[in-house]
Amino acid sequence: MAIDLQPFGEIDSGVLAGISAGLVSAFGNPVRLKAAINIPGNSYIEDRNQYLADLVLADLKRYQTGDARLLGVTDVNLFSQGLNFVFGQADYPNRIAVISLTLLKQENYGLPEDTALLIGRAQKEAVHELGHTFGLGHCQDGACVMHFSNSLIDTDVKKINFCRHCQPRLVL
Repeated sequence: MAIDLQPFGEIDSGVLAGISAGLVSAFGNPVRLKAAINIPGNSYIEDRNQYLADLVLADLKRYQTGDARLLGVTDVNLFSQGLNFVFGQADYPNRIAVISLTLLKQENYGLPEDTALLIGRAQKEAVHELGHTFGLGHCQDGACVMHFSNSLIDTDVKKINFCRHCQPRLVL
Protein backbone atom coordinates (compact mmCIF):
# COMPACT_ATOMS: atom_id res chain seq x y z
CA MET A 1 0.00 0.00 0.00
CA ALA A 2 1.43 3.32 -1.06
CA ILE A 3 0.93 6.79 0.31
CA ASP A 4 0.48 9.60 -2.20
CA LEU A 5 1.50 13.10 -1.19
CA GLN A 6 -0.58 15.74 -2.98
CA PRO A 7 0.58 19.36 -2.70
CA PHE A 8 -1.98 22.13 -3.07
CA GLY A 9 -0.16 25.02 -4.73
CA GLU A 10 3.52 25.65 -4.29
CA ILE A 11 4.95 23.84 -1.27
CA ASP A 12 8.68 23.93 -0.51
CA SER A 13 10.30 20.77 -1.90
CA GLY A 14 12.44 20.35 1.23
CA VAL A 15 9.33 20.39 3.42
CA LEU A 16 7.64 17.82 1.17
CA ALA A 17 10.75 15.63 1.30
CA GLY A 18 10.75 15.89 5.11
CA ILE A 19 7.08 14.94 5.32
CA SER A 20 7.73 11.99 2.99
CA ALA A 21 10.63 10.79 5.14
CA GLY A 22 8.47 10.97 8.28
CA LEU A 23 5.69 8.98 6.62
CA VAL A 24 8.09 6.28 5.40
CA SER A 25 9.56 6.04 8.90
CA ALA A 26 6.17 5.83 10.63
CA PHE A 27 4.35 3.52 8.22
CA GLY A 28 7.11 1.73 6.31
CA ASN A 29 5.27 2.28 3.04
CA PRO A 30 6.52 4.03 -0.08
CA VAL A 31 5.49 7.65 -0.58
CA ARG A 32 4.85 9.05 -4.05
CA LEU A 33 4.90 12.80 -4.66
CA LYS A 34 2.17 13.95 -7.04
CA ALA A 35 2.11 17.09 -9.16
CA ALA A 36 0.71 20.19 -7.44
CA ILE A 37 -2.96 21.06 -7.84
CA ASN A 38 -4.93 24.18 -6.97
CA ILE A 39 -6.83 24.51 -3.72
CA PRO A 40 -10.55 24.36 -4.56
CA GLY A 41 -11.94 27.89 -4.76
CA ASN A 42 -15.27 26.86 -3.24
CA SER A 43 -13.50 25.89 -0.01
CA TYR A 44 -12.59 29.51 0.80
CA ILE A 45 -15.00 31.06 3.32
CA GLU A 46 -14.60 34.81 2.99
CA ASP A 47 -16.22 35.73 6.33
CA ARG A 48 -13.56 33.68 8.14
CA ASN A 49 -10.64 34.23 5.75
CA GLN A 50 -10.09 30.47 6.01
CA TYR A 51 -10.65 27.34 3.97
CA LEU A 52 -13.16 24.68 5.02
CA ALA A 53 -11.25 21.40 5.37
CA ASP A 54 -14.32 19.29 4.51
CA LEU A 55 -14.53 20.91 1.07
CA VAL A 56 -10.80 20.54 0.51
CA LEU A 57 -11.11 16.82 1.31
CA ALA A 58 -14.10 16.43 -1.01
CA ASP A 59 -12.04 17.88 -3.87
CA LEU A 60 -8.95 15.86 -2.93
CA LYS A 61 -10.90 12.62 -3.36
CA ARG A 62 -10.90 13.20 -7.14
CA TYR A 63 -7.11 12.75 -7.20
CA GLN A 64 -6.96 9.43 -5.40
CA THR A 65 -5.67 6.48 -7.41
CA GLY A 66 -6.00 2.81 -6.61
CA ASP A 67 -5.78 1.75 -3.00
CA ALA A 68 -3.21 4.38 -2.00
CA ARG A 69 -3.75 6.62 0.99
CA LEU A 70 -3.78 10.25 -0.14
CA LEU A 71 -2.44 13.13 1.95
CA GLY A 72 -2.95 16.69 0.76
CA VAL A 73 -0.52 19.36 1.94
CA THR A 74 -1.51 23.00 1.77
CA ASP A 75 -0.29 26.32 3.03
CA VAL A 76 -3.69 27.88 3.64
CA ASN A 77 -5.42 28.28 6.98
CA LEU A 78 -7.94 25.45 7.45
CA PHE A 79 -10.92 25.14 9.76
CA SER A 80 -13.68 22.64 10.36
CA GLN A 81 -17.25 23.18 11.52
CA GLY A 82 -17.25 23.99 15.22
CA LEU A 83 -13.49 24.60 15.39
CA ASN A 84 -11.54 27.84 15.00
CA PHE A 85 -8.77 26.05 13.08
CA VAL A 86 -7.39 22.62 12.30
CA PHE A 87 -3.83 21.55 11.61
CA GLY A 88 -5.33 18.77 9.51
CA GLN A 89 -8.35 16.60 8.95
CA ALA A 90 -8.95 13.04 7.77
CA ASP A 91 -11.70 11.14 5.99
CA TYR A 92 -11.37 7.57 7.26
CA PRO A 93 -13.77 5.79 4.88
CA ASN A 94 -12.14 7.35 1.81
CA ARG A 95 -8.54 6.98 3.11
CA ILE A 96 -7.70 10.64 2.48
CA ALA A 97 -6.41 13.44 4.69
CA VAL A 98 -5.10 16.98 4.47
CA ILE A 99 -2.71 19.02 6.58
CA SER A 100 -2.00 22.73 6.58
CA LEU A 101 1.46 24.18 7.13
CA THR A 102 0.22 27.69 7.86
CA LEU A 103 -0.25 27.51 11.63
CA LEU A 104 2.76 25.21 12.04
CA LYS A 105 5.17 27.97 10.94
CA GLN A 106 7.06 30.00 13.53
CA GLU A 107 6.93 33.15 11.40
CA ASN A 108 3.13 33.25 11.72
CA TYR A 109 3.67 34.03 15.41
CA GLY A 110 6.27 36.78 14.91
CA LEU A 111 9.19 34.39 15.44
CA PRO A 112 12.12 33.66 13.12
CA GLU A 113 11.59 31.04 10.43
CA ASP A 114 12.65 27.55 11.52
CA THR A 115 12.38 25.03 8.69
CA ALA A 116 13.54 22.07 10.78
CA LEU A 117 10.85 22.77 13.39
CA LEU A 118 8.23 23.18 10.64
CA ILE A 119 9.18 19.83 9.10
CA GLY A 120 9.01 18.09 12.49
CA ARG A 121 5.57 19.53 13.16
CA ALA A 122 4.35 18.70 9.66
CA GLN A 123 5.61 15.12 9.99
CA LYS A 124 3.68 14.66 13.23
CA GLU A 125 0.47 16.11 11.79
CA ALA A 126 0.84 14.06 8.60
CA VAL A 127 1.34 10.81 10.53
CA HIS A 128 -1.54 11.75 12.86
CA GLU A 129 -4.01 12.41 10.04
CA LEU A 130 -2.99 9.31 8.11
CA GLY A 131 -3.31 7.35 11.36
CA HIS A 132 -6.99 8.27 11.26
CA THR A 133 -7.25 6.80 7.74
CA PHE A 134 -6.10 3.51 9.25
CA GLY A 135 -8.94 3.67 11.77
CA LEU A 136 -7.09 5.07 14.78
CA GLY A 137 -8.85 7.58 17.01
CA HIS A 138 -7.36 10.16 19.33
CA CYS A 139 -5.14 8.89 22.12
CA GLN A 140 -4.99 10.11 25.73
CA ASP A 141 -1.19 9.66 25.84
CA GLY A 142 0.21 13.17 25.32
CA ALA A 143 3.39 11.77 23.75
CA CYS A 144 1.56 9.61 21.19
CA VAL A 145 1.33 10.96 17.66
CA MET A 146 -2.43 10.24 17.79
CA HIS A 147 -2.92 12.68 20.67
CA PHE A 148 -5.22 15.55 19.63
CA SER A 149 -3.34 18.80 19.04
CA ASN A 150 -5.37 21.72 20.31
CA SER A 151 -2.32 23.98 20.12
CA LEU A 152 1.24 24.06 18.83
CA ILE A 153 2.41 23.10 22.31
CA ASP A 154 0.49 19.82 21.95
CA THR A 155 2.13 19.19 18.59
CA ASP A 156 5.58 20.04 19.90
CA VAL A 157 5.21 17.77 22.95
CA LYS A 158 4.00 14.67 21.16
CA LYS A 159 6.36 12.34 19.32
CA ILE A 160 6.14 11.14 15.73
CA ASN A 161 5.65 7.56 17.00
CA PHE A 162 2.55 5.62 17.94
CA CYS A 163 2.33 4.68 21.62
CA ARG A 164 2.29 1.10 22.88
CA HIS A 165 -1.53 1.15 22.81
CA CYS A 166 -1.99 2.60 19.30
CA GLN A 167 0.83 0.76 17.49
CA PRO A 168 -0.76 -2.70 17.79
CA ARG A 169 -4.10 -1.31 16.52
CA LEU A 170 -2.42 0.07 13.40
CA VAL A 171 -3.22 -2.41 10.63
CA LEU A 172 -1.14 -1.58 7.58
